[in-house]
Amino acid sequence: MPNAIGVNEQVSLVMSLRKKGIQDIGVLRAMELVPRDFFVPGAFKDQAYYDIALPLECGQTISQPYVVAYMSDVLRVQKTDKVLEIGTGSGYQAAVLSHLGRRIFTIEAHRDLQLAAQSRFDELGLDNIVTKLADGCEGWLEQAPFDRIIVTAAAPQIPPALLDQLALGGRLVMPVGTQRDDQKITIIDRTNKGLEREQTLAVRFVPLYQREERQQG
Repeated sequence: MPNAIGVNEQVSLVMSLRKKGIQDIGVLRAMELVPRDFFVPGAFKDQAYYDIALPLECGQTISQPYVVAYMSDVLRVQKTDKVLEIGTGSGYQAAVLSHLGRRIFTIEAHRDLQLAAQSRFDELGLDNIVTKLADGCEGWLEQAPFDRIIVTAAAPQIPPALLDQLALGGRLVMPVGTQRDDQKITIIDRTNKGLEREQTLAVRFVPLYQREERQQG
């Protein structure tokens, strides 16, 4: 858990997020409740409350706090929502979402990251998060449909299985782009008329780790 200095840095971070346009009180409160230094590797803990992405094991990253807050904001999670996250990573995004939704199901392709994240959730008492080691592109069929789906890695297109598992009235948020420099946060809403798509913030995420890539390795 953060020390007194960490708490002060965390409050300052949340204030900076508000100045950058994050206005949802629930999201700001969730960002304040989750100690980011708890999810950052030891070598980078002194930078835990900087508004920057930081490296993780397995070539992954813990996202910039503003991007975490932004994606949480546009996801529009309700207290009764069942949320699917693809790409657990350190567990930071899932921990933020755990204060917004009813149940968070999060999938990670790297065993070391999945086990470490689960340990953090247990230590923080976040018992509404369930983790799974699997191919995120296939979603979590046994638990579908989901009210909200968030993907924390980029791909040229949204995996069809995730669209299939999105509930009517549900929303999916994912960085989409063919190259790292042309990624944009993409929002998909499932309505009675079909899927509605919107692109917003330009971002840079690591590639979505897909099954065919693992087979080639």
